[in-house]
Amino acid sequence: MTVAAPDPREVREASLDELSRLGLPLPPAQFPLVWEPGDQIDLRPTAEIEARIAVLHLILARCFGMPPQAAMSWLLGSHLVDMVTPPEWQFVMGGKGDHRSFVLHHDALFALAWVLGLSKQLDPTLAVDERLVERLPHIAEGETFPHWRSRILTAPQHPADAAALLDLHYCLDWAYLETERGGRRAPGLVDANAIGQRRWALEWAVILRGPYHDEPPGWEEVDLST
Repeated sequence: MTVAAPDPREVREASLDELSRLGLPLPPAQFPLVWEPGDQIDLRPTAEIEARIAVLHLILARCFGMPPQAAMSWLLGSHLVDMVTPPEWQFVMGGKGDHRSFVLHHDALFALAWVLGLSKQLDPTLAVDERLVERLPHIAEGETFPHWRSRILTAPQHPADAAALLDLHYCLDWAYLETERGGRRAPGLVDANAIGQRRWALEWAVILRGPYHDEPPGWEEVDLST
């Protein structure tokens, strides 16, 4: 559901308060807002987010030893071939690409699970909930994407809540990188890579509409450069 975006300055103030609570450096005063007053926000369709979760879960299975033919068979049986991006396809079928970068998608998947209510928290100080795997497709047991969708009960977050968490991770991404550059320890159990992956997922899942926003990006088109 498309709703009016909350006041971006109030959301940013809350994000900065959280950074202060965590003992993290604050971004500069000119650090951009994620959206502007008067913008609208929405989430991607639930089925699209579910498909992205399933594909990322398959890629992780491939990272940890699933044979390429078994992966291809699962994608065909789940009717998800069209949801795999070209870099993902090269990795799934040929093992090409940065293996470590695909393993890091574990945290992106975690953030998407939070968006759909499959995980109760997305705390920057906590690692991925180990119980999450039970709420994901049981690929090794042959559970297809349609069967998984019929088994789970999604409860998508309100778009305003997801947008607020996106703003927080936008600020956290800067703060964690700055902390690592300074040789300091980050709070909690995750590092800048994990925060970046969670931001990636939220940037993709939250749709922002307004005069300064382009069309929602594809998974590989998400811009994390700022």
